[in-house]
Amino acid sequence: MFGNDADFLLTLHHSHAAELRAEAATERLARSLSRPARRTWLGRRQQIRRTGDDHR
Repeated sequence: MFGNDADFLLTLHHSHAAELRAEAATERLARSLSRPARRTWLGRRQQIRRTGDDHR
């Protein structure tokens, strides 16, 4: 299949580079899809207040 060691190493390099590119693309996609919950400027989540909470 391979004429010499250089052909084998070049093929190995190309396949490894393709795997790295695919892995990087997968990680970019995962990062773009999973967004953390937005936080307020105070650094904590806003409590959702019900209308009945004002009268306590």
